[in-house]
Amino acid sequence: MRVWKNAPKDALLLGFSVAQLVVMLWLATAWDEASILWKVASTVGIAVLMSYNIIVVSHLFTHVPWFVSARLNAMVSLLNSINIGQSVQAYQLTHVRNHHRFNNDQIGQDGDTRDLSSTYRDGRDGEHAPLLRYAAGGALSSLVSRGRELSYAYRLWRVGDDETDLLSLASRRESRRGRELLQIRADRAAHCLSLGLFAAISWQWALLSYLPAFFLALTMVNVQNYYRHYGADPGDRAADSVSHYSRLYNKLTFNDGYHQEHHLSPNSHWSQLPAVRERFRDRLDGTTRIVSPVPAMLGFLHTRRSLLHHAGTDEKR
Repeated sequence: MRVWKNAPKDALLLGFSVAQLVVMLWLATAWDEASILWKVASTVGIAVLMSYNIIVVSHLFTHVPWFVSARLNAMVSLLNSINIGQSVQAYQLTHVRNHHRFNNDQIGQDGDTRDLSSTYRDGRDGEHAPLLRYAAGGALSSLVSRGRELSYAYRLWRVGDDETDLLSLASRRESRRGRELLQIRADRAAHCLSLGLFAAISWQWALLSYLPAFFLALTMVNVQNYYRHYGADPGDRAADSVSHYSRLYNKLTFNDGYHQEHHLSPNSHWSQLPAVRERFRDRLDGTTRIVSPVPAMLGFLHTRRSLLHHAGTDEKR
């Protein structure tokens, strides 16, 4: 009987998911007796674990679920909803069905972007939004949204009629739509109940470590997304994002650096992204695009990056 849908190597991602939850529980239990230095270091460590999970682990899972069994995939969604502080199923809808459809588009004639996470959404004159506003402001907005979702306990975390973005992104096939909305509800419940467990273990840890770490993780994720697209050409499907080809980075992040390739073939398993590069090599080599010498998280160090999006802005003018 086959268990893994694509490759047994996905067990490494599952292992990380389980280990992250164990580490967070352990840190919560150790909080009261820890030194100040340990508390600060562990908070930063949690932020790194959360951001890695969002950027790599849950991101890969939303595109290519690991198991043949829908039930096992649902359990992974619950597990990582606890780990990343938000519904993995909701992440799948907003990322796979929205971001990968509109590919970080610029502001259109209606004065808005169709990509809900576009780096241009709060920008002016065809430019990206300022980094601080996109990263920290976006993290604060996400934090408020997560708090609002927790308040939906009064309706048992059901997706309500007021959540128009999620409802519009859910499948139109009734049976599948029902499963997706039910999974979001279950994910939210798992996240909310886990917060209750964390607070029961140590409310000081939940307030002084988990919450700041969550905000920092969201900020780091936004920095990552910002420099995955900063300066790229949203009008060219072969140049609308930024890749980074360091062997070490890609081994540690399951080929996360192959981001342009991921945009060209978002349903390809992470292990196949180098092959996707070879398949599209002529198209990629024949296009002016950005290849960063540093990972996206450190994109601010790429000071000589081209601004290919200016061409699209100039044409609009």
